[in-house]
This record gives sequence, C-alpha cells and structure tokens, in this order.
Amino acid sequence: MNDDKPKSIWKKSWKGPRAFLLRITLFLIIAWLGTFLVMFLASWLGVQKMNIFFAMFALTGAFAIVVGLIFLIFPVIRWFFCWRNFKRFLFGCACFATLIALFYAEEDWRGKHDWETFKSQWEAKGEHFSFASVIPPPVPDDQNFAMTPVVATGYEAVLDKNGHEIQPPDTNVVDQLGMSIYGDSDLVKWPDNVSGYWLEGVKTDLKVWQQYYRALAAKTNEFPVPLESHSSAADVLLALSKYDPAIGELRQASRLPYSRFPLDYDTEPPAAILLPHLAALKRCSQVLQLRAIAELQDGQSDQALADVKLMLYLADSIRTEPFLISHLVRIAMVNITLQPIYEGLAKHKWSDAQLDELEQELSKLDLLSGYEVGMRGEMVLCQIGNIEYLRRLPEQFPNLVGEGDSETHRMAQICRLIPSGWFYQNELRCVRLMLEFFLPTVNPNQRIVSPPAVRKADAAVEADVKHHNPYNVLERMLVPALGPASRKFAYGQSSVDLARVACALERYRLAHGEYPESLDALAPRFIPKLPHDIIGGQPSQGSGSASHPLHYRRTSDGQFVLYSVGWNETDDGGAVVFYKGSSGRVDISKGDWVWRYPAK
Repeated sequence: MNDDKPKSIWKKSWKGPRAFLLRITLFLIIAWLGTFLVMFLASWLGVQKMNIFFAMFALTGAFAIVVGLIFLIFPVIRWFFCWRNFKRFLFGCACFATLIALFYAEEDWRGKHDWETFKSQWEAKGEHFSFASVIPPPVPDDQNFAMTPVVATGYEAVLDKNGHEIQPPDTNVVDQLGMSIYGDSDLVKWPDNVSGYWLEGVKTDLKVWQQYYRALAAKTNEFPVPLESHSSAADVLLALSKYDPAIGELRQASRLPYSRFPLDYDTEPPAAILLPHLAALKRCSQVLQLRAIAELQDGQSDQALADVKLMLYLADSIRTEPFLISHLVRIAMVNITLQPIYEGLAKHKWSDAQLDELEQELSKLDLLSGYEVGMRGEMVLCQIGNIEYLRRLPEQFPNLVGEGDSETHRMAQICRLIPSGWFYQNELRCVRLMLEFFLPTVNPNQRIVSPPAVRKADAAVEADVKHHNPYNVLERMLVPALGPASRKFAYGQSSVDLARVACALERYRLAHGEYPESLDALAPRFIPKLPHDIIGGQPSQGSGSASHPLHYRRTSDGQFVLYSVGWNETDDGGAVVFYKGSSGRVDISKGDWVWRYPAK
C-alpha cells in the first residue's frame, strides 16, 4: 500500500536542480550575514571605510570558499568513488591527454616544417644562417692588434686568450686601457657640457678642463698639474701625460694589419658573449680626442694627426665583429674622432699635406657595410642562436633576459609549456623581418640609406607584434629595438662624408684664399670624387647613381654651410633641430645634418 502522505523536506535526499539552488541560496544568505557581521565589527572598532571594504572582501571571500567546499566537495567525492564514474573519468583524461599530445606533435611538425621551408628558399638565393657564416676568420696572433700585451690588459681580467670567461675576475691584471679623462667624481664634480660637438657647431673649452684638473690636483695626485698655471692646452696635455706610455704602446700595436678580439662564439646563449673591449676602446678614444684638441691649440698638429689616425685605427679594430652593438660603438668612436678634425679645420690648424692624409684615412671608413655585418650577426647569433637556445632549454629564459619583473617570470613559465614548434615560428618571423625589411634599408654598394624603407620596416614590425599570439612572443622582445639602427648608421656615414668634403674645402681655401662657389671645383684636385648625400635617393637598377649631391653654400662672413638633408629627407636650408628641454642635444631625426664653423 502506497503512502501518499508527502515527506518532510528535511527527510528528502538533497539531489537534483532544486537541491543545487537550495545550496546556492544558503551560500548567499551566509555570505550576506558574514558581510554584515564584518561591517558591524569594523564600524564598532572604528576602522576606516577603505579598510572596512578590503577586510570585508577578504573575509567574505574566505568564508564563501569554506562554505562552498562544505556544500560541494562531498557530492563530488561520492560521485568520484563510484567505479563506473571513475572509469569514465580515466577515459576522459586519456582522451584529453591524447588531444594534447596530438596538438603538440602537430605544432612541432608545422613549426619546424615552416622554418625549414623558409630557410631553404632563402639559401637558394645565397643566404646563410649558420654561425660560421658571420664569425670572422682567425688571424695569426703575431699579426693581431687585439693580442698585443697592451691591448690584452683591457680584457684579460675577465677573458682568457680563447675568449673564455675567467671566474672570479683576475684582480692582478693592470689595465693599461683603463683610461679616463675624468677623475674621482666624489672629490670634484665632473665638468658638464664642456666637450665640443661638431654637429652643434661647438668647440671644446680647454679652460674648463684646465680648471677641473687643477681642482682635482688639490685633493688627489690622480692627474699631474704644473705648480704654476700655463696655457690651458699645455696644462691639459700635462694632465693627460699619465697615459703617454700606454698610448705609445697602442701606437706601436696599431702597425699590425689585423684585429680580432678573442670572443668565444660557442658561448650559450650567444647573448652571454662578453665584449669588455668595447668600453675600453671608447674610453681610449675620449682621451685621445681631448689630447688631440689640446695638441692643435698648442701648435702640435703633427702629434694631433698621429692621435687622430690612432683613433681611426681603434674604431676600425672592431669592424669585423658580428654584433650590432660593436658597430654602434664604432660609430660613436668615429664621431669622437671627428671633433679634433673639426676644430683643426675651424681654426685653420691643418696643413695641406695633413688634410690630404686625413681625407684619405676617412675615405677608408665604410660604415654602411658595417650595417650589413652587424645586422646579419644580430640575425644569426642574437635571434636564431638565442631562440634555439631557449627551444632546447626554456627554463633558462630568466638567465637570458635577466631576472626582471613578474612579466619575465610569466614569460619563463610560458616558455616551459609551449610546443617547440612555436619557437621555430618566432624564429621565422624574426628572420623574415630582417631579410625582407631591415637589411634592404641600407644599400652599401650604392651608398644609400632609405628612410621610407625604414618606416616600412617599422610598420611591418608594428603589424607583426600588435596582437599577442604564440608566434610573436619572442619576436616582440628581439625585433622592435632594431628600428633606429639604420638612422645611426646613416648619420655616422654622412658625418664621415661631410668631414671629407670639409677637408677638401680647406685645401681649396689654402690654395685660393677663399672657399669655392660650388663643390664641383673640388674634384679631382682636392678630393678624388665627391661623396653624394646618402639620404634622399633610391637605389637604381643600373650602374648609374640615383642619389643627390650634398648641399653647400658660401656665407657672407667668408665661411660656408655644408649639409645633408638628414633623416626627414627635407632641405631645411642647413637648420639644426635640438631636443626640447635642458639637454641642448641635436635631434638627428629632424632638420639637416650640418657642418658649419662657429661665427668668428
């Protein structure tokens, strides 16, 4: 006999949708009561409203989790320990694991296939992607400038003669290249804005340097000074005489025909290859610059010429290195070298024979070819090499980019989990941008740099990394910083070309007593061939040049203005644009690149 009397709700089993809704309702009621209790206690204790909010949020959240677990965990456990349900769970896990394995296998195959296909297509065009294709060949030690004792002191505290890192650094090494024009900044503040800059039309103020060295001598014997002050040039030369022995050895070493610094190209990752010699060479150039300027003012133009030639040799000593940073440092060293040339021209300190020699030395500088060397090295070593390293050892991501912040650690975890095919895809995208966009921005053969091509490359990068996806995770880190490189190379080569023409103009002035009406009067007597403006032309398909000449005009005060149209490709009439603010530095992305002497 059936009992039609309804059962009490408290005797019913809590199953089905109604039970679920009941649990949710109870949860919300308890959460509300908990929130009310927290607010009441906080108000009673006098806690501020913001603190009440955070306390309420934290306690309510914790309370909700506990209540939710109480209501939900037991049905899940009961379901799970049913043998039939457990078998279903295992089968679902197996299917899910199979899908993941198939996904990884497909992505790995596709990524490697796409990369190998891309490589084959470009290798058929003559491109190379191996480390051997960018590493400079070895040279005999007895003909190698970098292996001479004086030069080796600049790196042998941290590198041995094979380029292997020395740990810990050898503190017994006496660094003869550890030159500096500055003393201890804790004793005397370094002078500000006293070094000249030819693009700004500013000469070096040796009086400030004289006062600096004398002030420093009152507190330390780091730089020698005379008991009584003489000319500013003589006092500066005496202060820098502490480096005479090392400079003499450098000059002797510069007679060697080759320069290959001992770098370990087998280092993993390639980003860990040490380049301690770059800073040492640049510091030497700064000392030689100040010394050459002082020598010119002291009437020692022969010694100044010798120092300028040594500076050019130091800059040239790293031209074969397959690192973009090496070539950017080389450009900086060349610009340091141009300052004494500029000041000697402004004050008519160079003789005709010296000017001829200077022009010949400058004509040997091919910075645009260095762009190709540096960018190919960047592509092979820093992009392919580093991505391949991470593909094999993804856990080393923090060691490659530095410990960094939470974003770095998040990226490290992502690198551990992603398929290896995604590394290949990142590799492909980085290299494609280099080959199709960045390398074509500079044409070393026709000596042209194309700002529109650079803008096109920047736009391609922006489009590639605009949206986050697995194929541009590493591309976003390795490519965007390359955009300004073309502009720096263009500015560096243009600076050299302007200096060459300026030397020829001074030779014309020495011969005729005034500057010419146009640059056409210079070649071939005063310069074999006039360099063109590397900006403002497009590469031609035939043998003819599609470039434009440099701009030149004489001024009413007997001087001249010589300039390139600069990065904006606009003839601004020889106008130089400075950054806004207190820096007073030239913005080379705007205005013209001008060679002009200070007003008399």
